[in-house]
Amino acid sequence: MVTDKSLQERYAPANACFGCGPANPQGLRIRSFEEGDAVVAHWRAQKHHEAFPGVLNGGIVGALLDCHSNWAALVALMRQSGQSTAPCTVTSDFHVTLRAPTPSDAELTLWAKAVEVKEDRATVEATLSANGKVCARCTGTFVAVKPGHPAYYRW
Repeated sequence: MVTDKSLQERYAPANACFGCGPANPQGLRIRSFEEGDAVVAHWRAQKHHEAFPGVLNGGIVGALLDCHSNWAALVALMRQSGQSTAPCTVTSDFHVTLRAPTPSDAELTLWAKAVEVKEDRATVEATLSANGKVCARCTGTFVAVKPGHPAYYRW
């Protein structure tokens, strides 16, 4: 499906998550889009996201990869189940490897794809690139939560 709305805007417009919530004016507000069997986003840092001049803070790198990967898991779980309603997914674990300093003045490309999908969880591999160079990699597990979990349909 082709749309100008990001996954976040389509499925969770009231979400206030720091990394991906469209309803958080002070958050990172990433916008993830399906591209084939992957999910892609483009994002630009601001000066206050820096660790030091010219380099993005590693915690911000982690937040970008965590949230973007979560949306790749959501898409994979929807495809597997054949449902049009998005499950409420949360991070179970994620591991980020910082491979090179991430420039704060370049457009960043986030890419993520589910590499294993089970009934209620997906394992996702992701990258963050700048100027065609992979600056960070991430692998994580994201789980669809059930009623009673504090994050269940928080949006």
